[in-house]
Amino acid sequence: MSAGDLQVRIARKVDEAIDIVSLELVSVGDRPLPAFSAGSHIDMHLPNGLIRQYSLCNDSNETHRYLIGVLRDPGSRGGSQSLHEAVNEGDVLHISAPKNHFPLAHEAKHSVLVAGGIGVTPILCMVERLAVTGASVEMHYCTRSPERTAFRDRISTSPFADKVQFHFDDGDAAQKLDLAKLLATEIPGVHLYVCGPKSFMDWLLNAARKAGWPAEQLHCEFFGAEVVKSGEDASFEVKLASSGKVVPIPKDQTVVQALAAAGIEVLTSCEQGVCGTCLTRVLEGEPDHRDMYLTPEEQAANDQFMPCCSRSKSQLLVLDL
Repeated sequence: MSAGDLQVRIARKVDEAIDIVSLELVSVGDRPLPAFSAGSHIDMHLPNGLIRQYSLCNDSNETHRYLIGVLRDPGSRGGSQSLHEAVNEGDVLHISAPKNHFPLAHEAKHSVLVAGGIGVTPILCMVERLAVTGASVEMHYCTRSPERTAFRDRISTSPFADKVQFHFDDGDAAQKLDLAKLLATEIPGVHLYVCGPKSFMDWLLNAARKAGWPAEQLHCEFFGAEVVKSGEDASFEVKLASSGKVVPIPKDQTVVQALAAAGIEVLTSCEQGVCGTCLTRVLEGEPDHRDMYLTPEEQAANDQFMPCCSRSKSQLLVLDL
């Protein structure tokens, strides 16, 4: 099912914390919505024409609604602002069916879930699911202050409340996340899940790698990333395998932008190398990977790349387009 194939109505819009709202989405016509698993997200078509990804944070057994949380981000390119200011209860929006690039490893003996700020949305769905199944789990929720902690009451009154620890930047030092202690508990079969701002995730995941955690036991999901530009970026060329057409890529344009100017459309969504929508096969050449979607192993294979943000180390890339 492609993006935009579902019509949903905003049944409820609730202020969850400072600068965070939740939106409860129900199917137009009140039909059951497609099933989803913990860690899933949807692509949402916003009133201003943008497409953005939002994690589902309600019980994954529910089929009558989807629930998302949205942070008003001062650095936003218009996505979060649109949902905070331009939509209201009763409005109809277009979304995709749920996708899951952040699934639970159900073989884990123990799961450690760490959320930073609005990164709580997929993590909340995960802890809820694991608690229901009786799995061994702990959750750590890091925010700036209690007033900026979305879903705090829901968590505190839940059956899994004793599995969750809150950590506030403005709180007493004793309650702050002790990263060294957290990572020192690593044992075979323990999986670590992280979601939140990129700097928060980099800090935690880099520490986990240094502490010896295996890559297959580390899981993360990025909400957004800054497209990296460098003064050393050079122009190169892209060749379309289907037609043989060669398109020059200027140093100040992305591959997607240059192809669009040449009349060639590549489906995109986040335009930040996070969502995977524009993933394209590379038949020849060496990409300069700048995405947050592909694993290091997938990047090393050099047989696919994200034309919304990545560039080329070789003068020519031949793409399966």
